[in-house]
Amino acid sequence: MTHQYPALTPEQKKELADIAQRIVAPGKGILAADESVGSMGKRLDPIGVENTEENRRRYRQILFSADKRMQQYIGGVIFFHETMYQNSDCGTDFVQIIKRKGIVVGIKVDKGVVPLAGTDGETTTQGLDGLAERCAQYKKDGADFAKWRCVLKISENTPSNVAIIENANVLARYASICQQNGIVPIVEPEILPDGDHDLKRCQYVTEKVLAAVYKALSDHHIYLEGTLLKPNMVTAGHASSAKYSPEEIAMATVTALRRTVPPAVPGVTFLSGGQSEEEASINLNAINKCSLAKPWALTFSFGRALQASVLDTWHGQKENESAATEVFIKRAEINSQAALGQYEHSGLDSGASAQSLFVENHAY
Repeated sequence: MTHQYPALTPEQKKELADIAQRIVAPGKGILAADESVGSMGKRLDPIGVENTEENRRRYRQILFSADKRMQQYIGGVIFFHETMYQNSDCGTDFVQIIKRKGIVVGIKVDKGVVPLAGTDGETTTQGLDGLAERCAQYKKDGADFAKWRCVLKISENTPSNVAIIENANVLARYASICQQNGIVPIVEPEILPDGDHDLKRCQYVTEKVLAAVYKALSDHHIYLEGTLLKPNMVTAGHASSAKYSPEEIAMATVTALRRTVPPAVPGVTFLSGGQSEEEASINLNAINKCSLAKPWALTFSFGRALQASVLDTWHGQKENESAATEVFIKRAEINSQAALGQYEHSGLDSGASAQSLFVENHAY
């Protein structure tokens, strides 16, 4: 018989649960602005902007300086370490700018994926060493939630049981360390959209991965009410010839969640997984309109699917900053509506919002 020693006090549990609920309050989701220096280079290069610290700061400022409308749609913002300690043009640090809007500050704490020996090109995620100390410091500096991304890929030989179990346990260790430091962990087991698999195969793999993750979280005595899940939507592989409607994607996604995710989890904040901005919003809306019972908030934690049109509008030009901020607010509003199942798609896809954001073997 296993024994659990008290991991968290009632006060700690209440704080974690309250933070999680604030992030996924009705109509609110997460802005994932935690791209690494390398990933920001991939965003800035196509619009002809040099990947310098100052340009990264200027770009993040466009997102963070949005007016009070932002707090209607955004419950949390995930920072990258560099951004956590940057200031706006007026000298106010970004953390305070976000907190003054009543939005919860988060931080990416993993240190990227590394090869998992003995597998067919699979990976695990590093960064557990020193994580407790980093979490304690981030908490002091204003962060109340964190993100850790593990990556699995569907192919003929993957994901293997070794990779599924290894990544589930890494996520559980991360979650435990976060909660001990008063930080809500976002658990992100991303199944990449790479491949030609159909919807049924993605649903099957998603269920197996999520089942293993919640087994590991249980084994590590994670307080589920003080966590959030960031999964992929269940979609066919990017190279699949089969096409599925938003309603079919929604049914497969909600079914997979109902089979694996405990109702104690306050919210599911989907990643966009290379979908275009509009596609991600339409599918999120369909998920929320799905007729199956859904005991969690089903919302967004989008990076590329909240920012593609912003970057396309900005192009590094100061005179475009206000227009770019307005574009961000519009995309946030659309996703807020989708999180409530109230988005009315116009049917007119054009510009950056309709462009596929798929990147093979995507890394942050």
